[in-house]
Amino acid sequence: MRTELFQPLAETMPSLLTCGVDEAGRGPWAGPVTAAAVILDPGRPIAGLTDSKKLSEAARDRLAPEIRARALAWAVAEASPEEIDRFNIREATFLAMTRAIAALARAPGAVLIDGNALPKNLPAPARAIVKGDLTEPAISAASILAKTHRDAQMKAFCTEHPGYGFSQHKGYGTAAHAEALTRLGPCAIHRMTFAPVRRALA
Repeated sequence: MRTELFQPLAETMPSLLTCGVDEAGRGPWAGPVTAAAVILDPGRPIAGLTDSKKLSEAARDRLAPEIRARALAWAVAEASPEEIDRFNIREATFLAMTRAIAALARAPGAVLIDGNALPKNLPAPARAIVKGDLTEPAISAASILAKTHRDAQMKAFCTEHPGYGFSQHKGYGTAAHAEALTRLGPCAIHRMTFAPVRRALA
């Protein structure tokens, strides 16, 4: 229903404020899942937008402030490790996405979300687009903001929780992270329901 409604709106109202949404951090064993929502300004295009995973860290760090400066509206939100454990990672991701959309300074008339599923009760007609971060500039911009925000958080967590190497692997399941889990056990930002963390608890 949302997909069918979105298409005619996009075709008949080219000035409709379209919000792109993407997340960062579904797979890691630690840290929040982060989502960003971005409404780009058609009059102020940004060169180089694409899936954040296709960009170097330096390129993401260069583009993020440009996105924040040129977008009509943007917001970043998250769901905590506790919420991931309580609801599961899929629902926590949707929670972060809805929080980001709700935090926008301007209400979107349509929402484009990277992936193959949509959160419930969105404030506007919405469409899920597989690999949308490669094809929709607003989703690409959201991907970059979500990734740079979460990476900065994980670097800060590295100071709060030394020994795990969060600034290097950002909470993902690397060999170094697995070794630290075995040696130190889980810390406060680990996702306790994820299998490698459960094994370390046991």
